[in-house]
Amino acid sequence: MALDGGHVVPASASPHIVPLPYSVEANVDPEEAYIAAISSCHILTFLSLAAPRGIVVESYTDKAVGVMEKVDGKLVVSRVDLNPTIVYVGEQPNAAMQAELHHSAHEQCFIANSVKTEIQVAGLGQ
Repeated sequence: MALDGGHVVPASASPHIVPLPYSVEANVDPEEAYIAAISSCHILTFLSLAAPRGIVVESYTDKAVGVMEKVDGKLVVSRVDLNPTIVYVGEQPNAAMQAELHHSAHEQCFIANSVKTEIQVAGLGQ
C-alpha cells in the first residue's frame, strides 16, 4: 500500500481471515490500519487542542485495541479502545482537563465522526 509522501506499507489480509500462506502475518492488515487511523486521528486532534492551551506534550503513545464481532451476520470492528500514555513537559493538566481534551478530541476527530465503531478512551468512564 503506497501512501502520500512515498511511504510504502506492506499490507495483507489478516491471517485470522485469510489463512497462511495466502496472507502475510507480519504485514499490516486492513483492521490494523483502521484502528491505527482512529488512534492517530485522536492523537493529532488531542495535540492540536492541547497546544493553544499551553499544554506541552513530550510524547503520546497509544496501544489501541480493536474488537471484532458479528453484527447482523457481518464481521465488524465494533469497538476500538484507545489506551494513551501521555508524558507532559512542565505541569501536567489535571484529570478533568485531560478528560475534557480527550472528549473534545473525540468530538472533533473526523474519522471518529465518520464511523459506526464505538470508540472509548481508557480511564474516562465513557
